[in-house]
Amino acid sequence: MLDSMRWLDPLDDPTLERLRELSAGFLARKTISGAAGFEVDDEVRLAIAVQACLPILRLGLRAYHDFVEIIVYPARFLVHRKEMDEAGVVHESLDELAGEAMERGPVVLSWSDADPAAGNRDAGHRGWNVVIHEFAHKIDLLDGEADGVPPLPARERPAWAAEIEGAWQGFCTMLDQLEAAIPRHVDPEGPQGEAWYARLPLDPYAATDLGEFFAVAVESFFVDPEPLAEVFPGLYARFRAYFGLDPLAAATRPPPLRSPHPPLPNGARTQAAAELDPPPSGS
Repeated sequence: MLDSMRWLDPLDDPTLERLRELSAGFLARKTISGAAGFEVDDEVRLAIAVQACLPILRLGLRAYHDFVEIIVYPARFLVHRKEMDEAGVVHESLDELAGEAMERGPVVLSWSDADPAAGNRDAGHRGWNVVIHEFAHKIDLLDGEADGVPPLPARERPAWAAEIEGAWQGFCTMLDQLEAAIPRHVDPEGPQGEAWYARLPLDPYAATDLGEFFAVAVESFFVDPEPLAEVFPGLYARFRAYFGLDPLAAATRPPPLRSPHPPLPNGARTQAAAELDPPPSGS
């Protein structure tokens, strides 16, 4: 499974071992269920666990304590939404999604997009990873709102908020300028339009709001960090400290030699599994 995720190649042996421990604990405590006739097998479970645990190498599995279930569709799924605008008008839409994260609820994924052997190749943007994206939302939601500011000590929140707000506004400006430059004869949703949007450091979806900017930036940080570090070095530095990993520094090392790992003994208690236990009363 690690070999199918080429963005993991630069990780050293201790980091890979940490990822294995977290994945084991994740699979021990989470339920991964199929929907719309999709059959979940061990390959699906492991692929989701590895990708979901990459953002919590430093944070540990307690970052995912507020939910149990992951629901997997065979392909993109439709969600009916109702939203009321400021004027009180209700707008209805039918959205096709590759993934969705619900506050204190399940994560929903499309396997055709989450499959590391297929989905990431077809996504249209080189830094795209729907599993990391949705689990980044879960981290962001831990303090109650998907606002681009994950759980942090109170003294660190203003600087983080200012950094990500500035980066988001800068990206929105870049997107506006790019769209203004696209010739009228080019279909923005066609292949030529995609070539224009590929000039951006992040997927255009990052401009939606601060929560989506955070999730898109996090997936880029782990899967394709160079554009993020080049265009938003301050945000990259904050991610590096928060997630406990420097993907660019790791990429300068030769890939480790990977040897097969024997299965854990039945009933073995890993450090990652212990991290999922509820914190002591009053903590």
